[in-house]
Amino acid sequence: MSLEYMNKWKYLLIILLVLQITSVKAQENVQNNNPTTGQVLDKIVAKVNNYILLESDVQKAYLEAIAQSQQGFEVPTRCDVFESLLINKLMVAKAELDSVMVSDAEVMLQADQRFNMIMAQFGGDESIIAEVYGKTADQLKAEIEEPIREQLIINKMQAKITEGLAVSPAEVRKFFNSIPRDSLPFFSAEVVVGQIVKKPEVNPTVKKEIENRLKGYKQSILDGSADFQTLARQYSEDPGSAMMGGELGFFRRGELAPEYEATSLGLKPGEISDPVETMFGFHMIQLLERRGNTYNTRHILLRPMPSEEDIRKAERYVDSLRTQILEKKIDFSKAAKEYSDDRSTSDNGGFFVDPQNGSNRLTLRTLEDPVLYFTIDTMKVGSITAPMRFEDEREGTKVRILYYKQRFPAHRANMDDDYEKLKAAARRKKEEGILSRWFLTAKEDVFIDIDPAYDRCEALKDK
Repeated sequence: MSLEYMNKWKYLLIILLVLQITSVKAQENVQNNNPTTGQVLDKIVAKVNNYILLESDVQKAYLEAIAQSQQGFEVPTRCDVFESLLINKLMVAKAELDSVMVSDAEVMLQADQRFNMIMAQFGGDESIIAEVYGKTADQLKAEIEEPIREQLIINKMQAKITEGLAVSPAEVRKFFNSIPRDSLPFFSAEVVVGQIVKKPEVNPTVKKEIENRLKGYKQSILDGSADFQTLARQYSEDPGSAMMGGELGFFRRGELAPEYEATSLGLKPGEISDPVETMFGFHMIQLLERRGNTYNTRHILLRPMPSEEDIRKAERYVDSLRTQILEKKIDFSKAAKEYSDDRSTSDNGGFFVDPQNGSNRLTLRTLEDPVLYFTIDTMKVGSITAPMRFEDEREGTKVRILYYKQRFPAHRANMDDDYEKLKAAARRKKEEGILSRWFLTAKEDVFIDIDPAYDRCEALKDK
């Protein structure tokens, strides 16, 4: 079995990730000709029942798939990408026949969040949106919904097709042994790095001042001397929503801070809350709308800033933890789980995780924070730094210690060092068989028309 064949269905999974809608322009209606030059801008390259695939879709997905290809594996070809996108259309068409659907609430939730992201990129200025896309914000928002619906259906179909899939250790070993030794992927050097983070406790007097400011804003809104959106744009310290007048868009239960959610769901539409504290600071919240299990709010966020003494207290706290770890009075992972204020790492014993495969072994390029990268580069394996200050984009100044636990040199894949990666690849291989059998049957239930330019790809042919 060649590595190229082993990776075939991995490309499908890459494309499924790529197609999380990152741009709306690729979803615009087909323009067969440029009215000025007469040059072809785009064309339909495949149809599956009533669903079309555009040349621009293939080009965009191909470039992004190359960018997102996992280290150690070959990049997909254009034919690989084309077939993966064609399979996506097949899934959507088959889902329609099999009555596999997603709810309007799910689509609206995703569309609102995606639209808010687009708005944030343009500073919340609808006139710029109109200039760039040639349509109003409302038109753009409406157009986002259909591609998002399609992607949600694809995800749901894939989950249904591969439901209950599991991989045993014996299957992982069999998979590894099936790969020719000269085809084993080569992995760059990797590191295992952990952190324990302490967020400085802010002086109660400062917190009280913040609460009083928010209460003053609320009173101004209630007596008509100010409006919520204007105050949010002027004073809110949530950069993502301030430019939209504080509006967050729709979220499901469990997706926002518990205190924020409880307060929001206790309001009537249009009602404004008293100040409520979360891990991000103090919020004044207005409930805008509820749709089933989702809700839309706007808020003004003010973050109480710690004093120099507050930060020094946090430094002394993590330094005492460092001493206990070095003296072996407490294990690093146990200390991180019990005392770290960073939930993204504390639940994993303090260790950073590669978002692509869930492993705590990272290549240095995975460490996107340049300060973190250069700090690790100067450390010895097994060492723990002194307390270090750093800036959290959303929560301000924090303090942490870093633990450089292990380093794995560049190497060919092997069972001892790369079990989790091999297990993920073995799972993809198993998915390949399930999806292949499904495709062979499903393609007989739909009409497929492929442009002659892609005949060379022999997409969906029996392998």
